[in-house]
This record gives sequence, C-alpha cells and structure tokens, in this order.
Amino acid sequence: MKTLIPLCLFALALQASAQGIPSVFREVADSLIRVEPKSHTAFEKALEPYRRDTVLMKYFIRECEMAGFTVGTAFGFEQVAGAYQSIGRYARGIEYYSRALDAANQSKNREFQVVVQNRLGITYRKMESIRSALEYHQKAMNLAESIENPSNTIMVERNNAINGIGNIYRLMGQYGLAIEYFQRSLEYDGELGNLQGQASNFLNIAECLEAIGDHDGSLEYYEDALQANETMGSDRVDIIAKYGIAHVMAHEDQANEALALLESVLAKGEALGDPEILSSLYLQVGWVLTILDRYEEARSYLLRSIGISEDLNMQSNLHSAYNYLHDIERARGNYREALAYYKTAETARRRIANTQISNYVTEMISKSEAEERMDQIKFLNQENQIVKLKLRRNRTTLLVGALLLVLFTLILYILYRQYQLNSEKKMLTLEQSMLRSQMNPHFLFNSLNSIKLYIINNEQKNAVHYLNKFSKLVRKILEASSLKEIPLEEELETAVLYMNIENIRFNGEIDFAVETEPEINTSLIKIPSLILQPFLENALWHGLSSVEGPKIIRILIRKEPQGYITIVIRDNGIGREAAEKVRERRVLKRKSVGISITRERLANFSKDYQNRYSIDIRDLHDEEGNPTGTEVVLKVPTV
Repeated sequence: MKTLIPLCLFALALQASAQGIPSVFREVADSLIRVEPKSHTAFEKALEPYRRDTVLMKYFIRECEMAGFTVGTAFGFEQVAGAYQSIGRYARGIEYYSRALDAANQSKNREFQVVVQNRLGITYRKMESIRSALEYHQKAMNLAESIENPSNTIMVERNNAINGIGNIYRLMGQYGLAIEYFQRSLEYDGELGNLQGQASNFLNIAECLEAIGDHDGSLEYYEDALQANETMGSDRVDIIAKYGIAHVMAHEDQANEALALLESVLAKGEALGDPEILSSLYLQVGWVLTILDRYEEARSYLLRSIGISEDLNMQSNLHSAYNYLHDIERARGNYREALAYYKTAETARRRIANTQISNYVTEMISKSEAEERMDQIKFLNQENQIVKLKLRRNRTTLLVGALLLVLFTLILYILYRQYQLNSEKKMLTLEQSMLRSQMNPHFLFNSLNSIKLYIINNEQKNAVHYLNKFSKLVRKILEASSLKEIPLEEELETAVLYMNIENIRFNGEIDFAVETEPEINTSLIKIPSLILQPFLENALWHGLSSVEGPKIIRILIRKEPQGYITIVIRDNGIGREAAEKVRERRVLKRKSVGISITRERLANFSKDYQNRYSIDIRDLHDEEGNPTGTEVVLKVPTV
C-alpha cells in the first residue's frame, strides 16, 4: 500500500505535465491546498498571474476537489466564471458562478459567499435580468452587514453590493432610490479610501441628478468626480465627467462651449479605444452640432456613433442618433427621409423596451403593446394615404381649371391651392403633435419602470392593477386620437386613468378628484378629444413638483348660461410666477408644448364647428397676496 501512494502521485504529476500545466503553477496550487487559506485576498495574491487562464484554474479545481478543499474549489469556479463573463459568455459565467456559490455554501465561508453573490448580481445585471441581479446584490449586502468585525474584503464587497443595487435602480429609472444607494456607497468609499470608487459614485449621482432635471446639482458632482480623479489620472473618469458637463452645458444653451469641451476629450477617447465611450462621444458631438445647425458635420458624427452602436447592440444610442438624424432632415425640409429615420428610431426604442422589461411583464403586455403600435402606424399610414389622394384630386382639378379658366382664374386657383396645402399640412402636424405629446416616450418608459418596480418587489397585485390601468389609458388615447370629438364622460375617464398612473411616480401624494354639478350629463356633452391631459401634466410638473406638503388637483364641471359649461382645473401649486423662476434655474426647461397645441386645436375647432372655445389661466392668491395655486378655466359650448 505504501508503494502505491508514491506511484499514484507520480502518475498524477505525469498527467499534469502531459496537459501542459507549468511546474511553477503546480507548486503554487499544492502549496495553497496544504495551507488551506480562508480569505479571498490570499488566493488572489497567490494566483494573480494565472486567474484568467481557464485551463490552469480547471486543473486547480480538480486538485481542490480531490483534496476536499471546498474554499479553493469555490475560488477556482469563480475565476473560470469571471473569464467567461469578460468575453460576454454570460450564460456560461452564470453556470460556473453557481458552482462557486455551491462550494462556498458547502464550506460555510461567508466571505466567499458574499463575493460570489455579488459576481452573480453583476453578471445578471449585464444580461439585464433585473430581478435576479437585485436579488443577489441584496443577499450579498445583507450577509455582509450581518458579519461582526468584517474583513476588508467583506467591507469592499458590501460597498460593491450597495453600488450594484444603485445601478439597478438607475437602469429602471428609479433615480431617487438610485441616488440613496450611491450616497451610501460614496460614504463607504470614503471610509475605505477608495478614490476610484468615489469618482465612480460621483459620476453615478451626477447622471441621476441630470436625468431628473437637477442640472445644478449634477454639475457639482461632475466637478467632484474630476477633483477625485486628479490623484488617479484616469482617462476614463476624465472623459465621462467632461462628457456629462458638456451635456448639461448644451441644455443650458451653451452649445459652443459644450462642443469645445467635447472636442478637448475626443482625441483622448479615441486613444482609449473603448467603443462604448466612443459611441456616446460621437453621439454627443453630433447632437451639439445639430443644435448649432451644422448639419453635415453633425450627420457625420451621428453615423459614426450608429456604426459602433450597431456592432455593440447599443439600442439606446441608436434610438437617440436616429432621432437626431430625423430632426436634421426635418429642419432641412426632407420629410420623407425624416419619417424613415423616425421609424428607425422607434424600432430601436421598441428594442430597448423589450430588453428592459422582465419576461413576466412582457408576456402580459407584449400582445397589447404590439397591437397599439400597429394601430398607431396604421393611423399614420392612413393619414398619408389621405394626403396623397387629396393631392391627386387637386392635380386633376388644377388640370381641368387650366383648360377652362383664363389666366386670372388660374392665378387665383394657384393661390387657393397653396393656402389649402398649408392648411392641410398644419392640421396634420397638429394631429401628429397631439398624439406624440399624449404618447410621450418618457411617460411610457417611466410608467413601465414604475410597474416593473412593483413586480421586482413582488407586489403582484399592484403590478397587475396598474398595468391594467396603463393598458386601458394607452388604448383610450389611441382610440380618441382618431376622433374629432368625444363625450366629456370619456375624456374625464382618460384624465382619471392618467392621474392614477402619474400618482405612482409621486408615491400616491396627489389628492385628485373630479367634481361635477348634478344637473350636468357628461355623456351628452361633446368636447374635442384629449384636451385635458396637457393641463394636468402642466399642473403636476410645474405647479406641484416643488410643493412641500399636500398636493391637490381638482377638476370642477360647472353649468353656465347661454348653452356653455366651464371645466376648471385647479391646483394648490406654487403658481406660474414661482414656477417660471424654478424653470429658469433649471438647466432642463420643460416647455408646455401640449398647452400650445391644445390652444391651436381649439382655435381650429372654433372655425370648423362655428363654436367658441376659450381658455383662461389664472393665478390664485390668498388674502395676503401669496400664491396659492393655479386655475385653468376652459369654456365649452354644449350645443
């Protein structure tokens, strides 16, 4: 028996040599198995040169399994998983991370459990499997926080878990929650003296603040990131921070300064060679050049961004780039090309939505969403066909008139024709603008993200409840957009659905109600379709978003003499004067486009139906002259 043991060891050595395993690595592996370290750092230091070599790591795994060294087995599986993840083979990485977690659980080594759970969270996040990513990061964070006298590795991993959760909430559009977690991560980075982590969190917080319109705060955090980077000298941090500052400057009508800042880091970005950064840089430069009306240069940069984004499947950048190309062609008067770019941008937007929404939500709404989008496309196609038919009819009329009428009549007809085409074009533009303002992509994305948060937090009843409301709202908007007039009862139902969906994002803080005088039958009164939502949106985002305390919106329906009713939309916001000051301070200035469109639509209704509609917006004040809100009074004929 004693003779067999040396023979077995000799045979294993021969086998390892035949597999091309270096003798130096075998010695390191044997040493680790003999010593049996428990800390993750000890393995990292000993195996640093070999960690991404899957052949060597798989050999190490076999040796640890033969020796019953489960901690070493966990480390080996983790390193093999990391190698697969680094080349984008996420499913294979998940497989090996799961084996690593099993080995870590078997060894009851909590440090390895925290590390591997974090790695699983990161991998699922890269796969955009949001629920699984959030679950593993939360497990890692909770386990790390439960450990008394944690090692440095556990403190770092706790911070990584918190940062990972922040990134997930940012991906979902829940910027307030994301900022809370990034702030926690920033504090821990300060305790650990992690400058790179601090710079990264400064950038994360800046991007979240920019997303919610707080550009002053965003600029401060971008500057903090640059200051933290002075010691490190990271080109990546420098590029991302200056890119973010340029984005804010462009929104502040400082396009020339933004372009100069972008050009100062463009060469550095190209030298860095990171395709994701390059795609975003080219996109940003293209956008700023578009603002400056330098369309040819803008087009060149946007096409470069599209080329990189298509290779990397970066649908968000593709959506933005094609939208900017649409704006360029529209400004040039090339409406056919503009429509083609708009459709391509919409395709990218749909891909983003399909990727970000979990399978559960997709199964529930994909069919409905597809039908709604098809209806929208069909509606636009029908409008185009109508325009084409009218053009053909007018050409025929022009040809007959040319044969029958004298030169003076021909000149009058041409003038009339030009007026008619301009009117049709204006009507078509108003209808399209109305539909786009109702189907705002930001509203759709934020609503779906809010519903998705309920699903991730396992609040299925709330998710289904609000999903039904959201589907019904979109269906009502699409149905109403094809009608000139609808009953007041249906318009109020649409307004109630819209406020219910928006109230999710305000955490249920909005006190909303509709009060109708008993003698008014809302089912018999016809009004132009989709005219209330722009005023509700204006009340929410300009009046109430800055209010501390109760937030109240009321719709009051009152009967007036001489065949009229008034629809009053009243809020207890900060008033128009204060709202304008807030808007001027903000970098991203929300314009009430929907209200201006509604005014034009009502003016056209007055011409077409020979009825008089009027809109009066009033500021409310208390006895001391302090603003107490805003009141919109819409006067509508009942006959």
